[in-house]
Amino acid sequence: MYARLTSAQVKKENIEKFTEIYNTSVVPAAKAQEGYRGSYVLVDHDTGKGIAITLWESKEDALANEESRYYQEQLAKFVTLFTQAPVRELYEVTVMA
Repeated sequence: MYARLTSAQVKKENIEKFTEIYNTSVVPAAKAQEGYRGSYVLVDHDTGKGIAITLWESKEDALANEESRYYQEQLAKFVTLFTQAPVRELYEVTVMA
């Protein structure tokens, strides 16, 4: 399994909007993607830092949806909520308890 982490600085006044968009738009779109296994969103309300973690069955699945423009389309939904460009990282999940 692989995890894609996207960290972003969100304007504090937009944290609720960020969460709403993720729940109502990103999650349904993600569920239609091959190999999608789940998501977590972590937010620090004091700093506005947010981390979205999506889980993928394989590295190929995680990379395929980026190549299909799915990832870019989802990220575009948040562009006005960020204070700086998000950072994307991909990790292999080696322990899941």
